Amino acid sequence: MRGRSLIGFALAMGVLSVSVLLFAHHGNNSYDSGKRITQKGIVTQWIWSNPHCLLRYDVKDENGQVVHWLAETQAPVNMIAGGWRQTSFKSGDEIAITIEPMKNGRTAGRIEYVTLPNGTTLHGQTEFKEDQYAAPKK
Repeated sequence: MRGRSLIGFALAMGVLSVSVLLFAHHGNNSYDSGKRITQKGIVTQWIWSNPHCLLRYDVKDENGQVVHWLAETQAPVNMIAGGWRQTSFKSGDEIAITIEPMKNGRTAGRIEYVTLPNGTTLHGQTEFKEDQYAAPKK
C-alpha cells in the first residue's frame, strides 16, 4: 500500500511541475507591445526548433559598435503557412527586421516582420481574423 501511495505522489508532483513550467513559458509580459524597433542587421544564426524559432543577428549602434540581438517567433509548425522555412536565413544574410523589444532593455525581442535579401517580407505573428472561428454563413 505504501508503494502505491509513493507512486501516486510522484506522479502528482510530476504533473504539477510540468504544468507550472508550461504556464510560465507562455507569458508575453516581457515584451513592450506598444513599441516597435526596425533595424538593419546581419544574420549570425537561425534556429528552427520548438518551442520558438530564434534569429540571432548583429546590428551596428550609433557608435559603430556591433550589438548582438536575439529575436523569437513562433514554433516551426505555426510558421510554415506564412512562408517561413528552416532555410529562410543563412549566416551573413543582410536583413531588415522589426521587433517588439523587451521591456527591460535587453537586446532581444519578438519578431513582427523580416525582409530578406531578395525583398520577401515574412510576418512573425499570426494575425487573428475575426471570422476565423465563426459559424459558416448559410
